[in-house]
Amino acid sequence: MTDFATLGLSSALLKSVAAAGYTTPTPIQQAAIPHVLAGNDLMGLAQTGTGKTAAFGLPLIERLMARPVPAAPRGTRALILAPTRELVNQIAQNLITFVKGSPLQVTTIMGGVSMGPQIKRMARGCDVLVATPGRLIDLIERNALRLDGVEYLVLDEADQMLDLGFIHALRRIATLIPKKRQTLLFSATMPKQIEELSRSYLNDPIRVEVAPAGRTADKVTQCVHFVSQAEKIDKLIACLSERPQDLSLVFARTKHGADKVVRKIEAAGLKANAIHGNKSQNQRDRAIKELKSGETRILVATDVAARGIDIPGVSHVYNLDLPDVPESYVHRIGRTARAGADGDAIAFCAPDEIGLLRDIEKLTGLKIPVASGEAPPEGRFAAPRPPRGRQGQGQGRGAGGGQRQGQSQGQSQGRNGQGKPGGRSGEGRFEGGRSEGGQGRPQPHARGGQLSPWRQAPGP
Repeated sequence: MTDFATLGLSSALLKSVAAAGYTTPTPIQQAAIPHVLAGNDLMGLAQTGTGKTAAFGLPLIERLMARPVPAAPRGTRALILAPTRELVNQIAQNLITFVKGSPLQVTTIMGGVSMGPQIKRMARGCDVLVATPGRLIDLIERNALRLDGVEYLVLDEADQMLDLGFIHALRRIATLIPKKRQTLLFSATMPKQIEELSRSYLNDPIRVEVAPAGRTADKVTQCVHFVSQAEKIDKLIACLSERPQDLSLVFARTKHGADKVVRKIEAAGLKANAIHGNKSQNQRDRAIKELKSGETRILVATDVAARGIDIPGVSHVYNLDLPDVPESYVHRIGRTARAGADGDAIAFCAPDEIGLLRDIEKLTGLKIPVASGEAPPEGRFAAPRPPRGRQGQGQGRGAGGGQRQGQSQGQSQGRNGQGKPGGRSGEGRFEGGRSEGGQGRPQPHARGGQLSPWRQAPGP
């Protein structure tokens, strides 16, 4: 059996790994760590909850410790970009655990909190910076941050980071980072158009894929209830009431819908919190903390939470509204069955969502079992669906391009988001599974190597 000692990590880092409770590396860690230590650019594809943070974090820290030079004032040696504040916090917490006992400093920058303390922290520089793109650019524009000393660039949840809602920010950031760098991309899914786009960020990369892109976690039991839109809430409350001691995560399409669901759940005598883009960072942190502690056992979320909640005790994920982008379903249900545990994913499908369900089944390669109700005849209820492009869906907020595109194309309200223009620092606001701007729906990842220019790494 492979252990971390065989992957090339130093004894000092192995002590930190052991202290953190890590014993056996996951498949993505086994496959990725040696290549990152060797200095290769890398794309890693693995199911959500399989340890991607350690897969890039451990070798990154190893390389930084092997060359202990201080970062320049206002600079950083390693830049890790993530799409949401929750994911930034999660990554940073893991890295801080790994660097204990070393001089390396990990800093976070994200929207939703005061910029002053972030500017102050960056004044002396840091070894590892974990950031959302919008706030990163805000600090760059204020001359509080420089990227000319970056040696390592990591894009976590690469499909969302390279999705067209962030492309303007990423292109700008890329021009500020030295071309001579090591770049790593990690994600659970990689749609075809994003795969093609990512080529400009990687140099002769090795591709590590421990599960087909779009595959759901093996230990998640899935089912679907066919119900009318009006019956969804009652069906959800009935399911939640049957399992009052379970930790449950409920996904709604919009932030206003999430708040409405919380009110309905609490009216039924159950306690719940909501997390979405309109909540302050303190409110979001408090909601997650209460779920982790068990004080609240139900959390209702928009897709802002799909990329950053890591709570091993979540046993049930409910898709009250199916996402418009099928890849978002993979990330949603990946919030359960984490770290080898079992979990259940329950979907509620209204007649006009049957097309969304079929898209999900096509992506995952699974026929989701029916728990109740009957599927409507195909096409009978096929109301016109909004274009699958990303013009101003979400909330017109994001990193760089949100305000322009949100104002020009996101004014009309639809089932996928609010279409409100906004500033740059409200990252992670992907209502309805979408980000801002863009040119069409992502396609399922091409298989068989037909479109991939990457070197394929042998399996672990």
